[in-house]
Amino acid sequence: MSLPHAILTALLEKPSSGLELTRRFDRSIRYFWSATHQQIYRDLRKLEESGLIHALPQAQPSRGQKREYEVLPAGREALTAWVAERQDPRAMRDPLLLRLRAAAVVGATGLTAEFRRHLALHEAQLAEYHEIEARDFPPEKTAEADRLQHLVLRAGIAQESFWVQWLTESLAELEALESRPDAG
Repeated sequence: MSLPHAILTALLEKPSSGLELTRRFDRSIRYFWSATHQQIYRDLRKLEESGLIHALPQAQPSRGQKREYEVLPAGREALTAWVAERQDPRAMRDPLLLRLRAAAVVGATGLTAEFRRHLALHEAQLAEYHEIEARDFPPEKTAEADRLQHLVLRAGIAQESFWVQWLTESLAELEALESRPDAG
């Protein structure tokens, strides 16, 4: 149920058309919640049918014109209730970890290269997050919304830092295993 809440959040930040929403997802929200354009449009329709958002009146009705949406009071109430809702952490599901577990049974041939590739991807993501932090969150930005959004980014930085550290340590272990005389 989180995609509708991500849409409500984005629309409360700024009323938008479906196209504008998909662009905003692609620029920022995708870092912590992914959605295809089709999913966004589907959920916009469902949110409108549920009475949580509505399309703003258009100056002149025209075929093919973008519909801009805003959140209704019921949508704000639903989002407020969801924010306060109790929810347990989700279990980590990462295919790389499952592949490592499988390698314990069938051997780790080819896994080192994949770990190096993953390390490079996580290092690049971490660098991008640090650039965003330097650009968008200078120390003088102290408004509540800025501080809360910065917490989201800091979670991403912490997660990428974890992966960089873990993959670096794991690569050292994999390389040590590969260099053993009985390896292979």
